[in-house]
Amino acid sequence: MKPMSTFTTESRLRVRYAETDQMGVVYHANFLIWMEIGRTDHCKERGFAYTEMEAAGFRLAVTDVHCRYQASAKYDDEILVVTRVREARSRQVVFDYEIRRATDGLLLATGDTTHTVINPEGRPTRMSEYFLKLLQGEPNAE
Repeated sequence: MKPMSTFTTESRLRVRYAETDQMGVVYHANFLIWMEIGRTDHCKERGFAYTEMEAAGFRLAVTDVHCRYQASAKYDDEILVVTRVREARSRQVVFDYEIRRATDGLLLATGDTTHTVINPEGRPTRMSEYFLKLLQGEPNAE
């Protein structure tokens, strides 16, 4: 297995009112949605849209999620999601995340998601070399 690069992407978003409770604090499950935003942006920065991978017959099914909360996010905070690929193999991809408040860099949460590569019928399959190399290499790797 090829060692992963240190290439990261940054996604910025602003906490919406709908993501908070009555006290203006972000509901914990929204951090998982922010991880998905980071993952999608990361794929784009690697040179492909997730929809391209789906059109080619590959999907990344989430099989494991970890999120460690460090501090609260509040309504209207600007959030920075830093995403990187920890591991990319033909049948499995692992992403790591840091979620920070953009204004002061305060670490709000860390996490990771593990994905099994599946076909459109939902069965495990091997990812094509094209997408695998893009996930493993530097941006726009051939």
